[in-house]
Amino acid sequence: MSISAVLAPVFVQAALTFVLLYWMGYLRVTSIMRGETKIRDIALRQQNWPQRPTQVANAFHNQLELPILFYALVALALLTRKADFLFVVMAWLFVALRLLHAYIFVTSNRVTRRFQVFLAASTILCLMWIVFAVRILIDA
Repeated sequence: MSISAVLAPVFVQAALTFVLLYWMGYLRVTSIMRGETKIRDIALRQQNWPQRPTQVANAFHNQLELPILFYALVALALLTRKADFLFVVMAWLFVALRLLHAYIFVTSNRVTRRFQVFLAASTILCLMWIVFAVRILIDA
């Protein structure tokens, strides 16, 4: 597969992370400017933000957890030339599920639905790692 085909889902995942980062920042600054949140109440990372900024912040922080394994895998797959059509399809499935997960997080935040999507995404990523590992070990 071409490098651009392999990296396209990475760019979308990174874009999602940045969108949530700036949205979180906007909501937090707005909350402080409106007087809903006092800086002294959050200066030491206390959880004293209103619900909406917290909801978006949680969605943002979630992008810094499981996707780390995705980024590492893509880098390794490119380096070892193991990124094929199946890899790219699975990468897009993972990113699509991450987008859906973030959407659920910042809208209804239905925990059961959110967990189902998280489980599907983590299963896809696990399968990607297994396929990658098998291919590396077979070639060894």
